[in-house]
Amino acid sequence: MSVSSMTGFARAEGATDTCTWGWEAKSVNGKGLDVRLRYPRGFDFIDAVVRDRVAKRFKRGNVSLNLDVNWIQARANVAVNEDVLAEVLRAIPKIQAAVPGVRPPSVDGILALRGVLEQSDDETGDEQARALEATLTEGLDQLLDQLAEVRNDEGERMGGVLHDQLAVIENLSEEAGELAALQPDAIRKRLADQILLLVQDVAAIDPDRLAQEAAIVMTKADVREELDRLAAHIEAARDLLSQDAPVGRRLDFLCQEFNREANTLCSKSSDTELTRVGLELKAVIEQFREQVQNIE
Repeated sequence: MSVSSMTGFARAEGATDTCTWGWEAKSVNGKGLDVRLRYPRGFDFIDAVVRDRVAKRFKRGNVSLNLDVNWIQARANVAVNEDVLAEVLRAIPKIQAAVPGVRPPSVDGILALRGVLEQSDDETGDEQARALEATLTEGLDQLLDQLAEVRNDEGERMGGVLHDQLAVIENLSEEAGELAALQPDAIRKRLADQILLLVQDVAAIDPDRLAQEAAIVMTKADVREELDRLAAHIEAARDLLSQDAPVGRRLDFLCQEFNREANTLCSKSSDTELTRVGLELKAVIEQFREQVQNIE
């Protein structure tokens, strides 16, 4: 099972006897699921439908949807609300008196005011509304199918990149292990050289005390625990990438653990080559983390 991306774009469109319609969806990264919807006035009924269907399809991402409807013929059963129109006409002289020189309102301007024109609530109008709602809902499902496919395709590509980066992290960890195995000998040699310089000025050195100090230095420089944890994190990441579920949050947390071990490895290193490998590890882990930010 491939991971899914949070980024994608989709469009679905169609037409009925009275209008043409178009759905458009854009999805980008997000910590959770955030649905933003725009639709023409009078289509409030679609809001709950959209949010329910998106929540069933996706778990993370900022998803923006836009519904565009263009009427190709006048909507049937539209009538003038006489009461509202009368109130508007009574208000016009008052406004003109309060604001001298104001332009007289046009007929189309008056009719465009909220409530002046309304759709009649008859059986024919209800049937058309139900038919349009069913068509738009079907188009929404097509849109979300397309968006899911795009996100899955992008996720498949990203999954390949993540697996490649995990392989690099694994190789660098193994190289660090080989270099770390040489650290005790290097530490002993460095201590021996320092002791030779020290005994020139100090008459006697307690061998037991010297052994204790050497053991402390070598313990502090031991990075085997960090390398073991890195290997465990690599295995955990590969397991997450194979799961049939959103794993972006857990991968993001795992990236923090990767980075913590790489930082500790660098701080413990007493060898320039081991430090170099540690810095390369940090760079690849950061690249891995950047990719994970796009995973659902």
